[in-house]
Amino acid sequence: MQRPVEPLWRGMLVYRTLTLASTAAVTVWRLDDFASPAGAVAVLVAMAGWTLLTSIWYVGGRPDRRLVAIADVLVTVAVMATTPLVQSPQQLAADAPVMGSIWTSGAVLACALAYGVRGGLLSAVAVAGALVAFQARMETELGDIQLMILAGLTVGYAATVLRRSGERLREAITHEASMAERERLAREVHDGVLQVLGYVKRRGAEVGGQAGELGRLAGEQEFALRTLLTTGPVMTDAQGRRDLAAALRMLSTARISVSTPAHKVELPARVVDELVGVVGAALANVALHVGPDAPAWVLLEDVGHGVEISVRDEGPGIPAGRLEAAASEGRLGVAKSMRGRVMDLGGTISCDTAPGRGTDWIIRVPRAGVARNERTVVHRR
Repeated sequence: MQRPVEPLWRGMLVYRTLTLASTAAVTVWRLDDFASPAGAVAVLVAMAGWTLLTSIWYVGGRPDRRLVAIADVLVTVAVMATTPLVQSPQQLAADAPVMGSIWTSGAVLACALAYGVRGGLLSAVAVAGALVAFQARMETELGDIQLMILAGLTVGYAATVLRRSGERLREAITHEASMAERERLAREVHDGVLQVLGYVKRRGAEVGGQAGELGRLAGEQEFALRTLLTTGPVMTDAQGRRDLAAALRMLSTARISVSTPAHKVELPARVVDELVGVVGAALANVALHVGPDAPAWVLLEDVGHGVEISVRDEGPGIPAGRLEAAASEGRLGVAKSMRGRVMDLGGTISCDTAPGRGTDWIIRVPRAGVARNERTVVHRR
């Protein structure tokens, strides 16, 4: 399912070829009725050449199918524009089909496949407008216009549904493969690394002293490894987005509690990396200033227009003016690692603290700010 809409593209090409053959047969059969038979033949040759060329492009996917579909509509309208030049007044008065006839609907189907419902509708309106302009009989062409618009909408909807289904199927296959690989790794790691870490943890607790510290570190690594094997790595989807909730849950240990929404909180992968880095810096400050065994709590909230992350501890708190003094002394750990990252994302970070009541870092990042930031990064590249 790498290209779920591919069967529809091939079906459209078959339809295009059949309509070309039908249009050519009718045109040759009535060639004597044309004011310019040579001109009608030239238009048929151009239609055949364009059909062959677009078939190669549509099948190969190069150049971009969306650009080819737009060019297809323009060429189709140009073919229809030759109607007053090659048809006789009698044909025009008798409401004969425009040049291209049913072949012209192929461009509508191509735009519907390339752009979905919107592309199908807009291309149908463009071709229908050309049909009315060069036939000048709206009442007789109303049925064809309705069919063309309905075909564009239907095929566009089908293409959109197939793309979404293909994306879900790819995600399911990737998830299943990841689960199978994690289960295999879990079995191998459990028989080796986890058992060793568990043994070191138990012996360290029994011996005490420096061995006890080693045992505590081994216990944290055992917990982190079990979490990784259980949840797996945070995947990046086809749009370059990642689940912030899953990424933060990877930070949980025996002393760090992480609470997140049950649903995914998807943001651009670079933004997720930055926010995880900010939370990691806050947790490192807890371990450094409060103690390696000090508990900490991380809370993620999806507030619709953005995300809010809280990192809280129950340490002695930060004295008033301490952060400003550290910045003035050139120690820019908090200012640069945390505040700088959040500000680059268009967000804000505040610190609620006082001596004796712990510290609570509150990080707020609006989705609009993230979107503007991403556009700026792309522009700079």
